Amino acid sequence: MTPIVRDFRPDDAEAVAAVRRAALPFMVTTPEGIAFEVDQASPAARYRLLVAEEDGEVTGTARVGLAHQSPTPGQAFVNAYVHPGHRGRGAGSLIVTTAEAYLAGEGAAQVYSWVLDEPHFRTFAERRGYRPSRPAHFLRLDLSNGELPPLEEPPAGYELRAAADFADDPRPLFEAEAECTADEPSDIAAELDDYEDWLADTWSHPDLDRDLTMVAVADGKVVAFSAARTDGHTRYASGMTGTLRTHRGRGLARLVKNHSLHRARAAGCTEAFTGNDADNGPMLAVNKWFGYDICATEVRHVRELG
Repeated sequence: MTPIVRDFRPDDAEAVAAVRRAALPFMVTTPEGIAFEVDQASPAARYRLLVAEEDGEVTGTARVGLAHQSPTPGQAFVNAYVHPGHRGRGAGSLIVTTAEAYLAGEGAAQVYSWVLDEPHFRTFAERRGYRPSRPAHFLRLDLSNGELPPLEEPPAGYELRAAADFADDPRPLFEAEAECTADEPSDIAAELDDYEDWLADTWSHPDLDRDLTMVAVADGKVVAFSAARTDGHTRYASGMTGTLRTHRGRGLARLVKNHSLHRARAAGCTEAFTGNDADNGPMLAVNKWFGYDICATEVRHVRELG
């Protein structure tokens, strides 16, 4: 039967999560997180979560929207996933076509998409007019059997806290993330300048574990952090690890991430995942120090609309 594409409904959350886990098992995905991202998306993002359905079964999905945090207007994204058992039946093409038509109507000039660095996926993207841009890696660390570096005390003048300690006023975390995000290598620059949007989208995300998210503080100011997301069971993912420019080169990224990983293992997590742009040498070196191995590579592709 020919697949159809429609908008996400709340009762799709479990099925969409299953598709994403099967198509991209290197990310932490939960039904609660998927539903939350739809409900809390910024109006400026014009966000849609598309669902491909065949014979009543969800077989594919796509995250679609405008890069509203970019200072460059007209940039958009579509990240599509089809369950491995249902590929080759037209769901992927139909999802992408639907997404592109929607984004064109919203004024998008460029559409960016992450594509697994495998012949099938790259051919699919290139046939649709997408050209490859920059690569990024997924990395995995075995927390059940692998050895973590021993815990170290923070350098003189620094102290460690959990993000949960900032529950009454998380703005210092927002300010630190905003500076670190501006320095991340990417095709799409991002400027975090809306605190209320960050509170709704990031701080309140159900997958964020504030007890496992570790923060370094100096003179009362947040200077480094390692954000942690989990599936509530055994899978842990680094949301972002960053250090303010004036405090880099002191091992703070390793410090906060190491304490976060130790806490995650003690909480029962058995797998840790993270992702790094291929040009992000400092974080790739940090993750190599922990023992992370590259488990997959994506290449960002871009297509000019119109």
